[in-house]
Amino acid sequence: MLESPDTYALADRIALCDSLADARVLVVGDLMLDRFVRGRVSRISPEAPIPILAIEDEAAMPGGAGNVARNLRALDVHVSCAGVVGDDPAGRELEGLLTDLTGGKARLVPEPGRRTAVKTRYVSGSHHLLRTDFETVAPVTAASEKALAQAVMDLLPGAAAVVVSDYGKGGVTPGLLATLIAEAARREIPVVVDPKGLDFARYRGASVITPNRAELAAATRVTLQNDAQYARVARTLILTHGFGAVCVTRSEEGLSLYPAHGPATHIRAAGREVYDVSGAGDTVAAILAAGIAVGAPLGLAAALANIGAGIVVGKVGTAVAHPDELRLAVLRQSGEDAGQKELSRERAAEMADLWRRLGLTVGFTNGCFDLLHPGHAAMLDGARRECDRLIVGLNSDASVRRLKGPTRPVQDEAARARMLASLASVDAVVIFDEDTPLELIKAVRPDMLAKGGDYTLETVVGADVVTGYGGRVVLVPLTPDRSTTGLIRRISDSSRNDPG
Repeated sequence: MLESPDTYALADRIALCDSLADARVLVVGDLMLDRFVRGRVSRISPEAPIPILAIEDEAAMPGGAGNVARNLRALDVHVSCAGVVGDDPAGRELEGLLTDLTGGKARLVPEPGRRTAVKTRYVSGSHHLLRTDFETVAPVTAASEKALAQAVMDLLPGAAAVVVSDYGKGGVTPGLLATLIAEAARREIPVVVDPKGLDFARYRGASVITPNRAELAAATRVTLQNDAQYARVARTLILTHGFGAVCVTRSEEGLSLYPAHGPATHIRAAGREVYDVSGAGDTVAAILAAGIAVGAPLGLAAALANIGAGIVVGKVGTAVAHPDELRLAVLRQSGEDAGQKELSRERAAEMADLWRRLGLTVGFTNGCFDLLHPGHAAMLDGARRECDRLIVGLNSDASVRRLKGPTRPVQDEAARARMLASLASVDAVVIFDEDTPLELIKAVRPDMLAKGGDYTLETVVGADVVTGYGGRVVLVPLTPDRSTTGLIRRISDSSRNDPG
C-alpha cells in the first residue's frame, strides 16, 4: 500500500482531538446488546473435548450502532441515537443503557414480535471461546420504519453530522435511508455510512461510506489486490451513487480515502499488537463523523480515525478510545516517545505547547556539549528532575567556533545532537546558530530554565524572560573537576606524553 505524504501538522491533529467534545452526532442504525461473560479456563470438560469456563464476571453494553454511540461518548461527543429494538427485556435493557449514555437523547422504537439482537461473547483472558447470537434478521415493519423516521427527523436538527451504522439486521431500510439522506442534504448535514450487503446503491448521496476491504470487494465483485483496483472501484462507486467519498479500512494495511474531488490519501496502520478487531469499524465511523462535525478536513478526520482504530484493536472486546489515549497515540505516531528527539525550532515550540496542554511541565537548558562527559549527564539529570520534559538547546558548529575558537568543536553538531538524544533525561534537542539561546527560549517558552551551578541568576541568558511570564530558574549543582576544556587538555597532554 502506498502511503501518502502527511499534510497535517501534529498541532492540527491535537487540535482536532481537543475539539471533538464540541461535536454533535446523531447515530442511526441496527442496535444490539453486547454481553461479555469473562472467566478462566483451567480444565477440559470430561463430557466432551471443550474448555470449562469458570465465570468471574459479566457485563452488558450497547453494540452495533450503539457501539458507535459508545465510541463517540468516550470522546466526550454530544450523541443522540435512534433505532428499532424488540419489545422484550433485552430491548428495555438496551434502551436504559442508551438513555444513560446519551443523556436522554435515545429514541428507540420497540417492535412487537421482534427479538432485540443480543450477542454474547465468552472470553478467557484475551481469548474468545464462543459467541452466541440471539436476534431477528428481517426488515422492520412499515409501522416501525415510519416511527423510526419520525424519531430521526426529531433528532436531526440537533446534529452536525450523522452516522448510519448498518449491520444488515433489517433496521436500516431503503425508505429510511432515502428520507434521512435527503433531509440531511437539505440541512447541509453530512452523513457517514458504515455499509453492509451487496447493494451500495441504497446509500445513494451519502457524504462518506466506510466499507472494510471485504465489504468493498463483495459489493463491487472485484478481487482487490492492489492500490489501482481499490482506486478504480472507489471512483466507480462515487460516480455511480453520488458519494462524497469512499473511506476503505484495509485491516493491517491501514486506511485509504478516496474523495469525489482531489487525490486519494493512504494512511498506514499504526504499528501495535492486534488483540481484537471487534468494533474497529465503529471507531473509524465515529471519529470520522465527529471530525467532520467540527469542520475538520476529511483527510485529517480520517487520519485521526485510523489512529483511534489502532487503539481499540489493542484491547479485548468491543472497546473504545478515550481522549487521553487518542492524544498520546497521536504524539507517539508523530515521533514523541519514539526516539525522534532532534527537532527544529518550530517543531520544538509546537511540542512544548502540546506537552503543556497535556499537563506536563517543560524545562530548558543549553550548551555546547562538545565532549559529553559525566558532569554533563549529572547536570542534565538534575534539570530533568525539575520538569516533566526537558528540551536542550545545542550551539551549532558555527556558534561554538565564535564562542570557543577555531579549534572547537571537537565533534560536529550532528554527532553532539545524537549523543544528547541518546540520554533518557533529554526529551528534545534543538540546534541554534545564535551566540545565545535567547530566541530559542522565547520560542519554546519553558516553564523551567536550568543552568549549571557556576552561573548566577543574573548571568543566565533568558532568566528575565522566563521569570517574566511566571516561570522559574534552577541552578543545578555541578560535578567537581568535570569540564570539556579540562578533558580536552588532558587528552592533549596524554597525546604529547605518549612515546608511541
